[in-house]
Amino acid sequence: MNEPQPRQPRPLDTAARRPYQPIEDGPRLAVPPRKTLAHDSPSWIDPAKEIYFITICCRKRGVNQLAVPAISEPLIETIKHRNERLDWYAHLGMVMPDHVHLPVSFSRDSRLQTTISKWKEWTAKTLQIQWQRDFFEHRLRREESYREKADYIMLNPVRAGLVATTEDWPHMFVADPER
Repeated sequence: MNEPQPRQPRPLDTAARRPYQPIEDGPRLAVPPRKTLAHDSPSWIDPAKEIYFITICCRKRGVNQLAVPAISEPLIETIKHRNERLDWYAHLGMVMPDHVHLPVSFSRDSRLQTTISKWKEWTAKTLQIQWQRDFFEHRLRREESYREKADYIMLNPVRAGLVATTEDWPHMFVADPER
């Protein structure tokens, strides 16, 4: 009886494994520089009525650095303090374990980038928070959008499985709407 012969390995198809090899001898395409988008609001928009959805993350993600009373309480106090000084108007502040959400309005005299950067710098020095270099910001354009973002922020600890209801989460600030 003839024994089956072992299969011979097929030659490797190196082109299939690396389909996008650089062309050594061909012409090089010039890559256009990335356009920067203007973050300034149009002049016809009242900045006091404009709301930005801001998320600021800790450098190390997935570790509870913020949602402990020794950090979250003074962090929330700084949000309130800046509301009182009129540096900004934070409608809501949600402190999560490794990030913060803020729907914020700024006065005509305040620059978003400068105001947030100074706040991050102060909290980093005072509370030893290691923030990521930048932050995410998105200008809200409709009232429904604000409600949608506020609901998203309020449900964040519930979605993360940290509490059963938003009311159970102690690390948040809701501004007095009468102010």
